[in-house]
This record gives sequence, structure tokens and C-alpha cells, in this order.
Amino acid sequence: MPTKVLLVEDSPIALELLKRLLTDSAEVEIVGTAQNGREALDLIPKVNPDVICSDLHMAPIDGLELTKQVMAKFPRPILVISNFVRENDTKHIFGLLQAGAVDIFPKPASSDYTDYARVQHRLIAKIKMLSQVTVKARTQSSELRSDRSGNLVGVASPLENRSSALRAIAIGASTGGPQAIHKIITSLPADFPIPIICAQHIGDGFLTGLITWLKEDSQLQVKIAQMGETPAPKTVYFAPERAHLEFDARGKFIYSNFTTPTGTCPSIDTLFQAVARTYGSASASILLTGSGTDGVVGTEAIQAAGGTTIAQDEHGCLIFEMSKSAIASGWVKHVLGLSEIAPFLIDKSEY
Repeated sequence: MPTKVLLVEDSPIALELLKRLLTDSAEVEIVGTAQNGREALDLIPKVNPDVICSDLHMAPIDGLELTKQVMAKFPRPILVISNFVRENDTKHIFGLLQAGAVDIFPKPASSDYTDYARVQHRLIAKIKMLSQVTVKARTQSSELRSDRSGNLVGVASPLENRSSALRAIAIGASTGGPQAIHKIITSLPADFPIPIICAQHIGDGFLTGLITWLKEDSQLQVKIAQMGETPAPKTVYFAPERAHLEFDARGKFIYSNFTTPTGTCPSIDTLFQAVARTYGSASASILLTGSGTDGVVGTEAIQAAGGTTIAQDEHGCLIFEMSKSAIASGWVKHVLGLSEIAPFLIDKSEY
């Protein structure tokens, strides 16, 4: 059975390109098109799509309001297809994820025919993957929010008075990862003494926006890891787009671009293995939501080095495949719910 898709796009050119990309595939069936959120809300109960692909900027109901109403009335996976074209788009795009959208995809360029096949393959694969995701009804009160309760923020003692058995924490995530990482780092105190290093699978062009979104809510510094930089406390680092993140002999960040068995870039396995080599038993890995097996080999490397290995449990995990594969491998020491991870890290930092 083909995946039924509803396209919501106010640009006739962009809509035509999306239709052309999808109608060439027997795996996808376009069951409706809408020019704005109002038309989409009228169509959803009639065409019953498996996945909704929506733009951000539309009137009278834009992508953010559409997402909120869909998740309250007709919960199903939403793929945001958009580009950052305005100064405040970062907040809005990632606000869509916070409101319940599952993932984001760069809007195809109408003139970029050389990449047509590649974009088509990636878009169809993304839609097929999202069609397997089960989403639950949401109200505004149940949306993902920063957890800055006093009992969490006040747990840690001043940095200068604390030593830690852990020296580096590596996080790997794919689909659903931005929401999960947001939950974790916004629950950590401003003086959290251990650098956090992330490999997040995300569409081209969205990493800077993700970092901006996280910086707005987190008490920690959030940035792209720079070549030659040494990981520092109170900071969350991200691997850059289209490169793997590793360390040189002095423990400073370096980029690499070799092909990995999982074919993902940045590679979670590469990051975890690099952290294991550099920090040994003082390392920790956290594997979050996502599809595929990237991170399983890296989790083994952390465990073999004597480090701490964590995987997100199935409850609340948007896509359990990646975490499940690591758990099944036997290399995961701790299987935790998303809300349990930050308190666990805080506890591990108090030595």
C-alpha cells in the first residue's frame, strides 16, 4: 500500500515540484493538496492522509497553527518542508517540532535539476519512515517545554568545588532528536561541569537554526564544534553538517569525511568511537530516538573503554529503532526514559 500524503503549500511552483517528485513513485500517493492550514484542516478528515507535508509561511493559518490543530484533532506525522528565508524562521521552524511536527526537510529548489533524483529519494524515504511513526494527540499544555524546576537546577554545586568521574558525554540522535536533546540540555544547570558533544542527523541547512533554538532555552552554551577547539565544561557541541567529528592526539576537535558503514553524516558511531579513544572510562554515550543502526558500534566502543552507556527507552521514543538496536546488542548499561536522563547526568557529575 502506498503512503497517503497531503501536501500543504501556498507556492504554486513549490507545490508543482513536490507533486512531480512524489507522483513518480509507486510508494507514495498524493491524496490531496491545500494552499494553507485552513484548507488542510478541511481536507484531513476527508482524505485521511498517513503523512502531512507542510510549509511554514501560509495564510490565514500557517504551518505552526496547523501543526497545533492537527496534533489536537487529527494526530498524525507532520513533515515540515521549508527553508529559512526570514530572520525569525529559526524560532518558528523549531517551534513546529516543539508543537508536534516530527521532522524537517529542506524545500527543493525548482532550478536544481542535477540533484532531482537524490532529493526525490531522500524525500520519499523520509515520508515512508514517518508513516511508521505513531503520534499521540497533543494540547498546548502537553507540548514539550523547558524543565527549569528549582530541584533540578539547584542540584549541582559550584563548578570550582566539584570534580567529576566523567569528562565527556556524547549524544547521538536522528529523527525526533532535536526535541529529545532540547529536553535534556534545558534540564541541566548552568554550571554543568561536563562537555556534551552531539551528532544529530538533520537536513542540510537546519543545524544553525537548531543551535539557535536550543540556545534560547538552555542555560548552557550551545555551538558547532570548531576545528582545534578543546571541549570545555558548561558547553554543548554539535558536529558540523557534512562532516564527522573526532579528536586529534591532544584532544582537540578535528573533522573527517570518510564513508561510514551506516552511510550517515555526521556519524554517531564515529563520534562515540572518538570519545571512547580520547576519554576512555571517563566517557559516556547517550543514544536517542532515530531509525537505523548508527550508534550501535560506537556504543560498544564506549562500553569496551569502561565508559557509561545509555539508551532512550521505548516509551516516548519517537522512533525506537536506533536505540532498540543498541539495547539488543547488549552494550547498553542504562535504559532510561527521556525525563530521567538529565537527573542521571547530574547525579553522575557529583563526585
